[in-house]
Amino acid sequence: MIRKTLVLPTVVGLLAPALAACGSVNGGGSSSGDAIVVGTTDRFTASKDAPAPIDPAYAYDVGTWNILRQTVQTLMVQPRGDGEPVPEAAERCGFTDSGNERYVCTLRKGLEFSNGDAVTASDVKFSIERALRIQADSGVFALLSTIDTVETQGDREVIFHLKTADATFPFKLSTPVAGIVNPDDYDKDKLRDGFDVDGSGPYTLQSEVKDNELVKAVFTKNSRYKGQLTPKNGKVELRSFQDADAMGTALSDGDIDLMTRTMTPEQIRKLDGGSTGDIDLVQMPGLEIRYLAFNTDAPTVKNKAVRQAMAQIINRAELVAKVYGDEAQPLFSLVPATITGHSNSFFNKYGEPSDIKAKNLLRNAGITTPVKLTLHYTTDHYGAATKPEFEELQKQLNASGLFNVTIEGAPWDTFRPAEKKREYDVFGMGWFPDFPDADNYLAPFLDKDNFLSLPYANSKIRGSLIPESRREADRLTASASLTDIQDIVADDVPVLPLWQGNQYIAARDGITGAEWALNSSSTLQLWELGRGVSN
Repeated sequence: MIRKTLVLPTVVGLLAPALAACGSVNGGGSSSGDAIVVGTTDRFTASKDAPAPIDPAYAYDVGTWNILRQTVQTLMVQPRGDGEPVPEAAERCGFTDSGNERYVCTLRKGLEFSNGDAVTASDVKFSIERALRIQADSGVFALLSTIDTVETQGDREVIFHLKTADATFPFKLSTPVAGIVNPDDYDKDKLRDGFDVDGSGPYTLQSEVKDNELVKAVFTKNSRYKGQLTPKNGKVELRSFQDADAMGTALSDGDIDLMTRTMTPEQIRKLDGGSTGDIDLVQMPGLEIRYLAFNTDAPTVKNKAVRQAMAQIINRAELVAKVYGDEAQPLFSLVPATITGHSNSFFNKYGEPSDIKAKNLLRNAGITTPVKLTLHYTTDHYGAATKPEFEELQKQLNASGLFNVTIEGAPWDTFRPAEKKREYDVFGMGWFPDFPDADNYLAPFLDKDNFLSLPYANSKIRGSLIPESRREADRLTASASLTDIQDIVADDVPVLPLWQGNQYIAARDGITGAEWALNSSSTLQLWELGRGVSN
């Protein structure tokens, strides 16, 4: 039978400048002899534009990060059930000043890379400085942009001197760009091409590559690993499928044990409704968002009245109902509704969808209608529902009579480089947070070196509001600055939020830990999976 499990959200803890103590995140578990096989529609391709997709200094999407989180250790890690990050490769970490500008970590004793080499403070310094030096065009290095210098004392102590206060810094040290790599395996000045990755994480990786694409990743328990995590299996195999239908068939046939992102809305509804078979559907709250982004230098959308008119016309509730049903909710800010500091800024400014108000916006700005636009989307990165989503957006905008919209899809390995080169005026993207804090839904889009390469630059946001919000360890106290940022975004519309979604896993009976296999940031926690009697 099919059973549905609901995993309730946990309260995201407030950041605190105190030293974090070492402790165990997970309980023990037995290892399994047979590999647990996990299906995904994430695609991992090496190309001319992106030859090093899983180098920690380059990788910046949920799929590649989920490979790195199994293999490359970070100083901090998000705990089971979310909350404040806790020490991982570190024994303890914390701010040592009242201004949140000096952060010190002490490594665990006896840390080793999977090849037996000792992990030292100098390796941490090398890894962090390497990402900052290379400055990959993915933009991931910007997560470390508040670092001024990295200092070591002996083999185990690392001291981060920050340019400015950053209460979110512990979270940033839990992301793969801060992963510790061996200087023997990684050049300090260039990326490591291909699909090899070596680290000190809970698993080692064996890659199966075909035509420059990673089709199978085999994770084997790393006997040298020392950290917070307790793998409940000996081996996990991650298989990449061409589409969700093929992945679903493999699960039904027993060729895989579990499937995760991205299932189609139809698959989720079928599993939720129940049918024959021994499959459990697990629903978890998610922090994924979808949005439209604008090249604000492009002539078609340079006038913000065009962008405001789109914000005034688009009916998020109708979009969600027609395409995603109960799997998503309308979103009126870049910051999801469940994150401290969220404000419904777009609804506050535009209210209910109105073609009349949109017409007045364009007329007052002297814009000739209909405005011709092409909306670009990726065909293979966010799931099969992306095309219907853009067809609905096209329908809504064209029905107003104010726009003449066409849509155009491209595979991710074409779409992403073109977007970064500003070849698209308007394009659709998704965002899976690096860490569950409002800062991570604002700074990556609005700060210098933003990961979308957007030309939009607001001096108040960059110069005062983002720094102000980062000074506050209590994120409730930061809400005033965060709300101001969201209000400015709603007025200028460099990005247009659409919806936030739940996340799902479907697992065959006998697979345990599926309810813990994804956290709210969509981190795939393969170490939680085991074989036994499911609940």
